[in-house]
Amino acid sequence: MLGASVLSLSRHIARFVNIEDFIGVLYIFSLSASILVLDRTPHGLEEFKTIMNGSILWVTPGELYKTFVIYSVIGLFHFVFRKRFFALSFEDRGGVFWEFLFFLSFALVLVKSVQTAGILQVFSFLVIPVLIGKLFTKDLKKVLVLGWMIGVASSVFGLWLSYLYDIPTAPLIVASLSLTFFTMLVFKSRMRGAESTIRQ
Repeated sequence: MLGASVLSLSRHIARFVNIEDFIGVLYIFSLSASILVLDRTPHGLEEFKTIMNGSILWVTPGELYKTFVIYSVIGLFHFVFRKRFFALSFEDRGGVFWEFLFFLSFALVLVKSVQTAGILQVFSFLVIPVLIGKLFTKDLKKVLVLGWMIGVASSVFGLWLSYLYDIPTAPLIVASLSLTFFTMLVFKSRMRGAESTIRQ
């Protein structure tokens, strides 16, 4: 709630600093505060490891159902008010109230996702699939579809390797996503180099 309130003022903050940098500082501060709090608890180290890596292999059917309901409600909310959120994102209009609602709903998804998958995996899914998609297209729909495909493939591959070799799941999925990004980056770079050579 506090984070959503702060981020709803992002357009005002953007007048003074780069908003991505501000979000980065906010994230680092929140993580540091969590470590300081957990340091004073009896099982702080284990709780910190859970926050970072999640407990995706131990999710119960009840938790899956609860997560499905939360995501469905928030997804429906975003679909119903999609025009307002698109105006907020692409046309720079909508007001503080809608920004607050956006970041509040986003925060609810993040909190639930981190409980299940951990910070590493959640933020990797937020950033890496989109980056890979943008390497090959600027069309938003194509970026989303490509990102979803890469996210699903990396998750399945990571879960399979984790089960096969008894390796921590979240770091393995993050490593898989990251290696895919670096590979695609090299591939795209070579494609562009080859195109330049042909034109010459």
